[in-house]
Amino acid sequence: MRDLSCGAYRIYLEFDVRRVFCRRCAGVKRERLSFLADGALHTKRFADYVGRRCRSATIKDLAAELHLGWDRVKELDKQYMRAQLARVGTPGPKVIGVDELSICKGHTYRIVVSDLIRGRPIWFGGEDRSEASMATFYDGLGKKKSARIRLAVMNMWKPFRNATNTHAPQAAILFDKFHIMRHLGEALDKVRQSEYVRLSGKQRRFMKGQKYTLLSHKENLTLEGRQALKTLLAANKRLNTAYLLKESFGQLWSYEREGWARRFFENWRAALKWQRLAPYEKFAQMIDRHWDGIAAYCKPENKVSLGFVEGLNNKIRVLQRRAYGLRDEEYLRLKILTCMLPAL
Repeated sequence: MRDLSCGAYRIYLEFDVRRVFCRRCAGVKRERLSFLADGALHTKRFADYVGRRCRSATIKDLAAELHLGWDRVKELDKQYMRAQLARVGTPGPKVIGVDELSICKGHTYRIVVSDLIRGRPIWFGGEDRSEASMATFYDGLGKKKSARIRLAVMNMWKPFRNATNTHAPQAAILFDKFHIMRHLGEALDKVRQSEYVRLSGKQRRFMKGQKYTLLSHKENLTLEGRQALKTLLAANKRLNTAYLLKESFGQLWSYEREGWARRFFENWRAALKWQRLAPYEKFAQMIDRHWDGIAAYCKPENKVSLGFVEGLNNKIRVLQRRAYGLRDEEYLRLKILTCMLPAL
């Protein structure tokens, strides 16, 4: 039986385990030892060590370091993560964040639900990003706990909104501002592409290779990037107008009353008149259709940190890249649900 190593030496334990005949059930019972992990091939402290190391190391590297099989390291990691989940218990969230995750090519999606107050993912599942898959989360949570949810943060995907309205009608729906600003960034990029097609020759030279310079916030650019942005905006009036409108739209999230926010949006939309910015006009129509989920952010009780869902997505992508893709969906589920939990 493998135990923790001592320096460069691997330690193995050998001992006898008692077996007892039970007169009541006429069966043979084996002695249970608290220091053994599941499977009785390793001590519990060795299994915990493997699980802690797998939080930052790949299975392949750890298997080579500990002279274990790849599948054995993976199974020990699963045991460790299941123990983490058992320790935190069943979730009862009041504020949830909902997002979809692409797990492989071909538009294969799963849904990730997070507890935004505790700052950790609490559910990963579904067959796709449909309303039925989202309803699976609420069914597992139960009617009593679903009734405690007061706020649901999500993107503007209609099935998520419909499932929430059906199973948690008391919850206010708030659309994630990062997804909304991403739509605005895509509109700005379409303006850039149309201008690149319209122009020719030397007029294009200021636009070539400046996509991310245009989409980034000015304070995040280097000195060279700021100079390139200044030159680009001075050379193209339509791009300059589109960029200024994109930067000013972020002011919408600072209002504390819906009336003020609506007045700002109407003024912003009025500024589009005669600008010939078709992608921006489509974006404004989308905002108008989904206004209720945007105006909810003006209420003081809905002022929650919206960056966690986006940060979790980045963390999941790191997990997938580190493993060159996780084909075992159950292992991916455990990795996601435990990535924010403290080590045992």
